[in-house]
Amino acid sequence: MARALVLNASLEPLSVVPVQRALVLVLADRADVIVSNGVVWHSEHIAMASPSVVQLRRFVAVPYARRVPVNRRTVFHRDRDACQYCGRKAENLDHVIPRSRGGEHTWRNVVAACRRCNTRKGGRTPKEAGLQLRRNPRVPPRDSWVAAALGGMPDAEWEPYLKV
Repeated sequence: MARALVLNASLEPLSVVPVQRALVLVLADRADVIVSNGVVWHSEHIAMASPSVVQLRRFVAVPYARRVPVNRRTVFHRDRDACQYCGRKAENLDHVIPRSRGGEHTWRNVVAACRRCNTRKGGRTPKEAGLQLRRNPRVPPRDSWVAAALGGMPDAEWEPYLKV
């Protein structure tokens, strides 16, 4: 299903909606099409370019900051599906400081790992297991909730509006 990125009047990303919902926003004069995906929708009286990015005409106050959940899909996306110890294809999540030793399930303590490295590390720290992280785990950028919502990378035409 085709989706559209909805931007606030301040150009801040608000949500990802089906293209049909974006069309309704535009037809109701609540939003303007910023980027079209090239498809044209036809009705009895009008033909309209299918939106890929729309901007609301009025500012909408968002009472909370979106956070990307720490789960398998989002950690694998951050780590590009690669084991953070050896670089092979990741299959598991690993807590750098094991939970059995008080490590938390947070962005700075969870990495993607292959089965072999995860088994080798076990309930030890990477140093104790003779492993070294290729890259320190980090909190993803502010707008990476879009990629998490989509289950993958956003459309290329959305990139100028995202800080992913």
